[in-house]
Amino acid sequence: MTRKFTLTLSCPNRSGIVHAVSSYLVGQGCDIAEHRQFDDGVKGRLFLRTQVTADREVDLEVVSRSFEPVAADFEMDFSFDADRDARVLVMVSKLGHCLNDLIFRWRSGGLSADIVAVVSNHETLRPMAESAGLPFVHVPVTPETKGAAEARLLELVDEYDVELVVLARYMQVLSDEACKALEGRAINIHHSFLPGFKGAKPYHQAYSRGVKLVGATAHYVTPDLDEGPIIEQEVIRIDHTHDPVALQAVGRDAEALALSRAVRWHCERRVLPNGHSTVVFR
Repeated sequence: MTRKFTLTLSCPNRSGIVHAVSSYLVGQGCDIAEHRQFDDGVKGRLFLRTQVTADREVDLEVVSRSFEPVAADFEMDFSFDADRDARVLVMVSKLGHCLNDLIFRWRSGGLSADIVAVVSNHETLRPMAESAGLPFVHVPVTPETKGAAEARLLELVDEYDVELVVLARYMQVLSDEACKALEGRAINIHHSFLPGFKGAKPYHQAYSRGVKLVGATAHYVTPDLDEGPIIEQEVIRIDHTHDPVALQAVGRDAEALALSRAVRWHCERRVLPNGHSTVVFR
């Protein structure tokens, strides 16, 4: 039961959609607090996000069922979600800058998420997680144990009732099966604008090519490695004075910024899938 919730939807674009939605919400005793929409003229679809306050406690399952006739008329894919912090599990390896940034924003109330646990294939970041009061679960990964490790990850997702998995520089490639199990609810951060400088020592590669921009890309995890729908990108201009160490420092800033924004926007239901892309109501 809630008084505040968000409606997100997409459907083929035609006249009458916004009127039908607003009429339904008014009929339910609701007031629109924020409304954003995007008409995709290329794909012929409308995307909509509406934050709603109700004059009484409402059951979103009941509201969703009663909205189904409206949705059917317009062929809508829709969701009603309560206005609350989403439960997030963070996965890391040895690099801690993204985890540290997420923890700071979580503790200061700026993430729109509730971090419930940290999972890692190494013990390196246990002190950081536990000093923040977070459960730290060590799940080692080898070629021989990869299947069991991913099964354990999915168990933890269920155990902690996780809504979003964040790969905060988790240096393991998830299997196709794990990617499909977490479809639409796992975000990864990648150095640079994809698909540049893959593999080992990306910032050394960038330095050797004389790059002038350092960037980071936050995207949804899919079986196609680093090719998932992009949520956010950050870029910082640099010059010839930046050696590989300086590039890494700048890159860490870009990664932390892009990832935290992507997590917050996802948790605020501001990211809507649009084929291989996304619509982000920032």
